[in-house]
Amino acid sequence: MMILPIFLVLASGMAHAVWSMFTKRSLNKSVFLWSIMMIPTVILLPVLIVELVRVPLSMSAYALLVLSMALQALYSWLLSQTYELGDLSQIYPIMRGTSTLLVPLIGVIFLGETLSSFGWIGIACMLGGFMVLGGVGSRRAKTGSQVQGTKPVLMALCVGLCTTSYVFVDKLNLEHISPLSLLEVTNIGFVAGLTPALLASRQLRQEWKVNRSTILLGALLNPGSYLLFLFALQQAPMARLGPLREVGTVFAAFLGILLLKEQQGKKRILCSIVIFGGILLIGMWG
Repeated sequence: MMILPIFLVLASGMAHAVWSMFTKRSLNKSVFLWSIMMIPTVILLPVLIVELVRVPLSMSAYALLVLSMALQALYSWLLSQTYELGDLSQIYPIMRGTSTLLVPLIGVIFLGETLSSFGWIGIACMLGGFMVLGGVGSRRAKTGSQVQGTKPVLMALCVGLCTTSYVFVDKLNLEHISPLSLLEVTNIGFVAGLTPALLASRQLRQEWKVNRSTILLGALLNPGSYLLFLFALQQAPMARLGPLREVGTVFAAFLGILLLKEQQGKKRILCSIVIFGGILLIGMWG
């Protein structure tokens, strides 16, 4: 009974890793991300307009939507800058894992919740993986090589923190608006955050000329990865499938090493597996 949902979740993780790889290979990360998000934004705009006309919202609900768009705008800018700075095999596991790391820590520190021994082991695995990917204690870190070491890791952590924030806000938004319309709201915020960089670059035509096929495929894989996950959730509990989706961290590490020819292959693949293991421990037994 679990074979199909597990397959769908694995496909979801792979799809997310693939469009992220496309972003890393693009000429201008801001222009590429703007392009792949603008396509579904245009398609879903009528859905949002119709729903808002039929079901007017309160001022507080509109305020939450605006907050969600603002967080998405910040997220899109951070994401583009992080892809400019770091290798896919280095930053992707940190961006995807930070939210899983922060949520239980917030619960323990501020909400009085508890973690099992497996949960604490998972946190230790994730922190260890993050530190190794960041070059903590390595010769490179000691010589102050920021671009290859600390700076992209800090940016990836900021992306993860932003992701954690908008997930909490969007959970509140779902009390007032449908998932499809909320997706459009977040798309609008994402595109808005990258529009200034797009206009400043003047590289839209060049990006489309060089990467037209990957832009179109990315526009399909970006929402498609989450859609596959939603289909899986219809057949199995989220507690089992949610952590499994982060297998994308391992996929991304392999894509970065094998296709993008990034350095430190064995170490980064091992770190991504350790981080994924930590995610599973926290999500399933923490």
